[in-house]
Amino acid sequence: MSLSSLFASRTSRMKASEIRELLKLLDQPDIISFAGGIPDPAYFPREAFAAAMAKATDVHAAGVSLQYATSEGYTPLRDWIVGYMARLGVSCERDNILITAGSQQALDYLGKVFIDKDDTVMVGWPTYLGALGAFNAYEPVYDRLDPADNRTPQDVIATAEQNGGKVKFSYLSPDFANPTGVTLSVEDRRAILAQAQALECAIVEDAAYQSLRYCGDDLPPILALEIQETGDINACRTIYLGSFSKTLAPGLRVGWAVAAKPVISQLVLTKQAADLQTATINQIAVAEVARAVFDTHVDTLRGVYGARLQAMLTSLKAHMPEGVSWTEPAGGMFVWVTLPTGMDGAELLKQALNSNVAFVPGAAFFADGSNTNTLRLNFSMSPAGKIEEGIARLAQVIRAQM
Repeated sequence: MSLSSLFASRTSRMKASEIRELLKLLDQPDIISFAGGIPDPAYFPREAFAAAMAKATDVHAAGVSLQYATSEGYTPLRDWIVGYMARLGVSCERDNILITAGSQQALDYLGKVFIDKDDTVMVGWPTYLGALGAFNAYEPVYDRLDPADNRTPQDVIATAEQNGGKVKFSYLSPDFANPTGVTLSVEDRRAILAQAQALECAIVEDAAYQSLRYCGDDLPPILALEIQETGDINACRTIYLGSFSKTLAPGLRVGWAVAAKPVISQLVLTKQAADLQTATINQIAVAEVARAVFDTHVDTLRGVYGARLQAMLTSLKAHMPEGVSWTEPAGGMFVWVTLPTGMDGAELLKQALNSNVAFVPGAAFFADGSNTNTLRLNFSMSPAGKIEEGIARLAQVIRAQM
């Protein structure tokens, strides 16, 4: 027999990640890939991690680093995060923090904790593909999250009820969003918060790229704005997700969630049932490296990635034909391109691969698979010369398809 006949119905909503598949192209030396949303390994703080791992595994520390630990996370790392969050305007305690295996695990846990079948999740149009993948297994209905939307909360609630559930949370990345690179203004952040208050739903604030700002002033997280209103994180509806994947190293899979204590307590129970804990030695290493080099290392990344972003924007302006437009991010890892109406990013990718250039077609980032005339470009993995060459190749392919 085929065991697939016994799979739960929810598995039909689990799709292969287009990004994961496209990452395989990175192994092909002739491809100039703008597909991955990953940091450049040449800038991993390798020496700092080597020293941290050596310290964690010496005869005195191995009994802790190689042992089981609490589900909440390594205490010194949570304490470092308390200080880091304070710098962002978020006053919290250790018990407001859960360490997760990357922020992606936190997205899955939040889906498990909040979403019943046919509940509504508010997301951007487009939004992070990995969030859709995490939530899909819990069978939600998606509605459009737009701070400029003139729909009333009553209309959103009524639509959710017609679909058979409730509005559970709004999900967004307010800083340098994946895939668009767009940053929400403080006014838009307040509008999202006000809408969630009217809808009586939670907010999931995905801050994976928050540290990677290359120009302009930092903006307060939505959680910081809400604490200004309530005076207490434990009275807040916003759940903040952070990650060391884009700043220190993704391979260790260390992220965190910051929220009101009742939310963290439920997430801890979820983690205990899933994997017991995030790897102890990884948490210890990240804590050591964060204490030693986080700020200076992030400054280095800002200089490198900021220059690559400018190289991409300059190349787009120099080579792209009329009718193609793109975002101009102030940080992050992505530029979002809109093609003329009628063009298809997936079909364009097939032709682009013949010219040894890759990107991610944009439709995958829309909950309804719409807006096929879009694509996402990553600039963090390529030096300026390759960016210019790759954009020139891509522009030539686009011209041929127009």
